[in-house]
Amino acid sequence: MKIAKRIAKQKVRRRWRVRNGIRRGAKSRPRLSVFRSNKHMYAQLIDDESGQTIAAASSRQSGVCPDGVSGANKQGAQAVGTAIAARAVEHGIKQVVFDRGLYQFHGRVAELAAAARQGGLEF
Repeated sequence: MKIAKRIAKQKVRRRWRVRNGIRRGAKSRPRLSVFRSNKHMYAQLIDDESGQTIAAASSRQSGVCPDGVSGANKQGAQAVGTAIAARAVEHGIKQVVFDRGLYQFHGRVAELAAAARQGGLEF
């Protein structure tokens, strides 16, 4: 049990260290927050000034991931990145602040970011 508590504390510290290094998201430049689970990917645009989510996309939503593509791989992350970029452009958002959370900028997180950039977002 001590190990699990220590790992949980390390994750919280890592998340705060990353989040304190970036600027807070505003209406003109919201924060693109990424959450990665074992089976799915989630992304949301957050306006920190008002505390509201502007747009969100996940691999669990129908129509985001094509048939046969899981959210647990890079193709699913690319689909989520493309979807969040399209929803951001619908709201007139071009520039965002990327918040990778406690995850390394590697693998699925990097693929989501690359797909969002190709979709028209600027980090």
